[in-house]
Amino acid sequence: MDRNKVVMLAALLALWLVMLLGGAGDVDRGLLLKAYSADHAVLEPVARFITFFGEWYTAVAFTLAGAGWMAWRGLRREAFILLIACATGRILVILEKDWFARLRPDEHMRLVEVSSHSFPSGHSSNAMMVYLGIALLGFTGRARRIAMGVALALIAAVGVSRPMLGVHWPSDVVGGWSFGAFWLLFIIWLSDYLAPAGRQTLKRNSITSPS
Repeated sequence: MDRNKVVMLAALLALWLVMLLGGAGDVDRGLLLKAYSADHAVLEPVARFITFFGEWYTAVAFTLAGAGWMAWRGLRREAFILLIACATGRILVILEKDWFARLRPDEHMRLVEVSSHSFPSGHSSNAMMVYLGIALLGFTGRARRIAMGVALALIAAVGVSRPMLGVHWPSDVVGGWSFGAFWLLFIIWLSDYLAPAGRQTLKRNSITSPS
């Protein structure tokens, strides 16, 4: 794994740590109140709709569909990487929630039902691993750039919907994004490092410099 990749992973991990140690304070509360959608007749239903794309069952469906589509196109190794990254990443998010046990925003603010702890946002990490994973692993060239743009827009919308619904601190969302990106890229790059030289890139070339 080259230096640039190591630096990127370290930066994502550092961002996750900052969100963990510095979250759920006055800054987070101020940002949460600015994003909160309860008083907006249009924004609240929009947030409820968008947040659906980060639910665990939606993430599972898109992961299986994406992996199946890749396998059908002959990208079996990429399909396997997507499945491994999303499955193990989801388990790690659950463990993080239980381990850190950060409390969610006040119960009276929550516009949807939640039961787990707050950090990191599972919806944000789900969206990052699944949608960015499909874009990076399933496409090449110009199609990859378009897919990444669509994926990042959806990832951003899913994350923002969580404070809008009063169920996550903004730092939970950034923590979910940073962990999801870290884990996805780590698994992709580790698989390239461990693969035989002749199979390292297949049709994907380089994740950092798409053709």
